[in-house]
Amino acid sequence: MSHTLIQKYNVPGPRYTSYPTVPFWKNSTLTQDEWLGSVQLNYETFGSNEISLYIHLPFCESLCTFCGCHKRITKNHSLETPYINAVIEEWRIYLSKMDFKPVIRELHLGGGTPTFFSPEALKRLISSLLSMASVHPTEFEFSFEAHPNNTTDEHLAVLYGLGFQRLSLGIQDYSPTVQQAIHRIQPFENVAKVHAKAKEIGYTSISHDLVFGLPKQTLADVKDTVAKTLLLMPDRISLYSYAHVPWVKGVGQRGYDESDLPQDSEKRALYEVAKSLLEEAGYLEVGMDHFALPHDSLAMAMKNKTLHRNFMGYTTQHTPMMIGLGMSSISDSWFGFAQNEKTVEAYQERVMNGELPVFRGHVLSQEDLVIRRHILDLMCHFETVVNDKTFLEQVKVRLREMEADGLVVFDGNKLLITEAGIPFVRNACMAFDKDLQGGEKRERMFSKTV
Repeated sequence: MSHTLIQKYNVPGPRYTSYPTVPFWKNSTLTQDEWLGSVQLNYETFGSNEISLYIHLPFCESLCTFCGCHKRITKNHSLETPYINAVIEEWRIYLSKMDFKPVIRELHLGGGTPTFFSPEALKRLISSLLSMASVHPTEFEFSFEAHPNNTTDEHLAVLYGLGFQRLSLGIQDYSPTVQQAIHRIQPFENVAKVHAKAKEIGYTSISHDLVFGLPKQTLADVKDTVAKTLLLMPDRISLYSYAHVPWVKGVGQRGYDESDLPQDSEKRALYEVAKSLLEEAGYLEVGMDHFALPHDSLAMAMKNKTLHRNFMGYTTQHTPMMIGLGMSSISDSWFGFAQNEKTVEAYQERVMNGELPVFRGHVLSQEDLVIRRHILDLMCHFETVVNDKTFLEQVKVRLREMEADGLVVFDGNKLLITEAGIPFVRNACMAFDKDLQGGEKRERMFSKTV
């Protein structure tokens, strides 16, 4: 990839797990009624009671300095019970206020570290949630994120017994130097043990999360990490770009010097070498920064153009509604977003007072909905059709340089991202984003795009 192109387009920009992006949400004090009105509009518009359920489990025993998630660092496991009580109660409040009984098609445990919680605690949580709602009889997917160091055989067995068949293991990088820098020490042997046990139990899709652009990371480190990963051949691989945003996450991402971070073409080379090795091994690139073996449902969704993207990343399930439970979780009704309180204490207090704990969000305008669809199509399928002639001309002007550089092409009113342009898909999306057209600086708002 051209060093000149990387320098030109490696600018701060959103990852587009939503549109509008969180910094531009207009409802800084979204009320419970406003959010529930959006939920009701979803049901009336789509006529579907199918939902995705995301549950945020925020506790971690130690701080990984690369992490941008909302978490609580603690070794106090007595926090598990009151937190789970609150999540169960939040779900009960939702069900009492909905005019329909939801059917769960997708359920994901994220963190934090979900496997911080004991198998018994997780069993009580999931059993309680499922006892209050139905699960789709044939098309459902339950998944969870796990830390290889604290995921026990019992965790795997208990969750499998509850219907979980997809597991995502946080790897990042196997280099001892990189692991020391990001405060995430986990030998390959730990990963291999959990991976093998999950396969033995019957998990049908195992994903390994890798990160490129980490402090002190070299090409040799990436090659070694991919080589070890290929010994296990996970069904899916996420190859994320490290998002360096210390102004958001505070001291955690200042645990190393800025000069330790690979920059621009040096950083992109880490991705390109990993991509080459993965494709040689039979993996297919899916969307942005994801890979899957041809048999995996994610690869099939990419091929069939049924891939979806939301706050959980790329998914094969496109339900009209995503409900987020737990501290800092984000819900998506297509017509609106709502985020829960961002501290454990505020979240638990509001839930135990009988309130939905939403504290901010955004109700989408008709213009927002049109732009959201274009950005979603670009992020998932690398193409979109623009029927509004005026808007099409505006987008063409904004993408003139990308078109000249061979990164996008227009075929009538269809915009297509070229193969060379895939690494710059976020830049193409930015041409549609009305919130980014004012010319204001975004250096301390988003990570860089490449």
